[in-house]
Amino acid sequence: MGRFYITTPIYYVNDYPHIGHAYCTVCADFFARYHRLLGDETYFLTGTDEHGQKMEKTAAKEGVPPIVLADRVVARYHELWKRLNISHDDFIRTTQDRHQHGVLAILQRLMDAGDVYKASYRGPYCVACEAFFPENQVTDGKCPDFGHPITELEEESYFFRLSNYQEPLLKLYAERPDFVLPESRMNEVRAFVEGGLKDLSISRTSITWGIPFPGDEKHVLYVWLDALSNYVSALGFGSGDETKFKTFWPADVHLIGKDILRFHAVYWPAFLMSAGLPLPGHVFGHGWWVKDGTKMSKSLGNVVDAWPYVEEFGADAVRYFLLREKPIGTDGSFSDEALLDRINADLANDLGNLASRLTNLLERQAGGKVGPGDGSLKARAEQAMERYHSAVKGLSPRDALIEIWSLISDLNKYLVEREPWAAPGTPGALATLSEAARALRLAALALTPALPASAAAITNALGFEGMAFANLRWEDGQRIPARKLSGLFPRVDKAEYFGKVRANKPTGQRASEGKMEEEKKQSDLSAAAPQAGPAAPAAPPVAAILAEPVAERISIDDFRKVQLRAGKILEAERVPKSNKLVKMIVDFGDERRQIVGGIGKKYPPEQLVGRTCPFVTNLQPAKLMGVESNGMIMAGNIEGEPILLQFLEDVPPGSKIT
Repeated sequence: MGRFYITTPIYYVNDYPHIGHAYCTVCADFFARYHRLLGDETYFLTGTDEHGQKMEKTAAKEGVPPIVLADRVVARYHELWKRLNISHDDFIRTTQDRHQHGVLAILQRLMDAGDVYKASYRGPYCVACEAFFPENQVTDGKCPDFGHPITELEEESYFFRLSNYQEPLLKLYAERPDFVLPESRMNEVRAFVEGGLKDLSISRTSITWGIPFPGDEKHVLYVWLDALSNYVSALGFGSGDETKFKTFWPADVHLIGKDILRFHAVYWPAFLMSAGLPLPGHVFGHGWWVKDGTKMSKSLGNVVDAWPYVEEFGADAVRYFLLREKPIGTDGSFSDEALLDRINADLANDLGNLASRLTNLLERQAGGKVGPGDGSLKARAEQAMERYHSAVKGLSPRDALIEIWSLISDLNKYLVEREPWAAPGTPGALATLSEAARALRLAALALTPALPASAAAITNALGFEGMAFANLRWEDGQRIPARKLSGLFPRVDKAEYFGKVRANKPTGQRASEGKMEEEKKQSDLSAAAPQAGPAAPAAPPVAAILAEPVAERISIDDFRKVQLRAGKILEAERVPKSNKLVKMIVDFGDERRQIVGGIGKKYPPEQLVGRTCPFVTNLQPAKLMGVESNGMIMAGNIEGEPILLQFLEDVPPGSKIT
């Protein structure tokens, strides 16, 4: 067993997260989940960058303290990462005490090395990028990176002797050509350093929102020394307990957007060299998602919000599209059309139909039993897995998914060619189904980092649970009989979808802006003083509480008329033509029932399979959109959104709830 440490950049909190932030975090989550399946001790870090001039100005414009703005936006990140099924081990905020300890420990090492001095500086400065630029890089008064306006800034500053590290950095790039990935990014970085490095300003006197410079508190630490140190401060560096730091540092991969490559591939390794700390394994500058040919930005108004897409299609569909649609190192164009094509062709047609057909045949012909097979698919599946592992180790999720989809395509062809439905129950048919089930099990395991909920639904339906690359063998048997799986990825009616989009605000184009503005108003009302964490929801006025009607009370005998039992959801699929009804097959120990629940907007069917929940079991049968329901699943109603009730302990299906 090895160890693996991956980080995203810490995202700036002067605005809500968009599809670009989601992309980077989903990619990092893919790699983290993969290494956990390998059995590696894994640490996945993400977080937020909350200091600096941009933050100070945005907060002042809104009339709130910076921490209030930060808390509001951080809460949104937490919500989106939860919806996207992000499995991060830690979320660092630069306003946390543990981070400040780490930053000051790094700074002290730079000072001890003689690499920090005080002087005055004058030059072109970009507030948006929080960076000085050489005169020869400024054109028409705009910064070379994004075209933001440049101002002439002069102030006293502490400087880091970056010029001392030009040759050490060039030596690093020569000895470790994969330190920066992809190769084109390394060429950019090398050319920048070869052009000459000037000493770097690491403090400001023009702002107050940041970490004070020790011993000279009219200075605030420069945002990039502050921000970059998060990768070690999150591990406890400088805190007194450096157990995690000693375990996981150096990082294996810093996954970042290409726009902040210079800071990570030039400044950060120079800081670490000065501090006498090991350097990370790779700095990977991924490409952008663009809209209308331009990088998404708030100022251009072309930001795509991931939230409504996740609500509409589920986390796995959005994750798959982001990982599969473009190579990680290049730019890609985001469009609803491309997303729907991936959902319908890859997920619904290829994977969903294969899983549904195979589990249905296994249940009907073999009672769900997956036998040893005949070995006809073993070599093909193992070849696909070998190529898949190679692609992931090459940091290419897209290529890894292409390999698995090639296997899925071959599995569909395999079933068509062998026609196990033509002679049901014969040894040949059963061997074909068992062989295909073993290959699909491997494919589902490989898809777990990309589609965690759907892959788990497939492996559970096939009866293979608790799988990992670390302990998997082709010959391993299933643990429970296979169960029919359907409705994993419903097809999207494109005409209906685009009709809805035309009738309303375009999906993703700040589609949740109204909700965000309401969040802003609510947090502003409670922003009289800075807060240490996300603001709690405001309590309703006392008058409103007193005005609520009191429900009629019932006796204990009335309550006892309601029969509540624990039920395990074995199958789940959407009810056709409904966006919220889900048809479930529920195991109550001594019987199985079909129950329909209006929970589909919150819970995709694939996330329900395997859950044990409380159900009302003595309701009269009812038909919902023509589908009979023999019971009711219990859920809370939180601001109009269903929240399933679940048990803290393992409860056998059929257990009475009293």
